Amino acid sequence: MTTPTTNLTIREMCDTFDVTPRTLRFYESKELLFPVRDGTKRYFTKRDRARLKLILRGKRFGFSLEEIRQLLELYDMEDQKTTQLAKTFELAQVHLAEMEAQKAELEEAISELKIQIDWGAKELERLKKQTSAA
Repeated sequence: MTTPTTNLTIREMCDTFDVTPRTLRFYESKELLFPVRDGTKRYFTKRDRARLKLILRGKRFGFSLEEIRQLLELYDMEDQKTTQLAKTFELAQVHLAEMEAQKAELEEAISELKIQIDWGAKELERLKKQTSAA
């Protein structure tokens, strides 16, 4: 069992965050994660775990990897995370508006589809009755 200060292997990271080794290597290649290397082995630090948690959350909220990378880079500024938080807040508002627009479009499409399904069921029933009466 690992403690919060223990570096995790790639397998432990995969198990902890439900991601694949390929995903971790991809994020490393995009300079989002910086595991410690010991020969061919990678060990992920507490910082990597925090960054991966933010990456996964950002992806879930629709942030691009470039947006996430830029936000992660802002963490190291000397302004007590004010710039990072302000930029995150700004991007989050944009993504929320986009998600709400998508939701409205989806709700409209669902409503229209239900109407079409209802019409189709009635029409099918009408045609069956017509066929059986003939």
